[in-house]
Amino acid sequence: MQIPIINTSHHPLPEYQTAHAAGMDVRANLTSPITLKPLQRALVPTGLFLEIPVGYEMQVRPRSGLAYKHGIGLVNSPGTIDADYRGELKVLLVNLSDQEFVVQDGERIAQLVVARHETVQWQTVETLSETARGTGGYGSTGVH
Repeated sequence: MQIPIINTSHHPLPEYQTAHAAGMDVRANLTSPITLKPLQRALVPTGLFLEIPVGYEMQVRPRSGLAYKHGIGLVNSPGTIDADYRGELKVLLVNLSDQEFVVQDGERIAQLVVARHETVQWQTVETLSETARGTGGYGSTGVH
């Protein structure tokens, strides 16, 4: 699949780090570092503009290394870039640790995953089919 992209940053395009990776790492495009205090969030620019094909979305997901080592995640995880969005890709980072974290220019801050999706048409009905689970919700499948 080819996706049109404009790169206004001075960093390489998002790339897979291993042969079978699902996500491509994306980098911060900063004129100066951003310091995230504990529980603070920031919208971090990437300098990238994408044209996602209709029927697909670009998911923006946290990087496991940043999450594990520094408590850095995404506020809206996964974030979705829709096929009709043409603005700059920005990543909404949050510091969930008890220590400050400094985001540097060029740092790999998130990963991007392309996913196909369906567009649904609602069908209003009076009843739904029966299943063994029924209306059992949160935690109900682990209790017998």
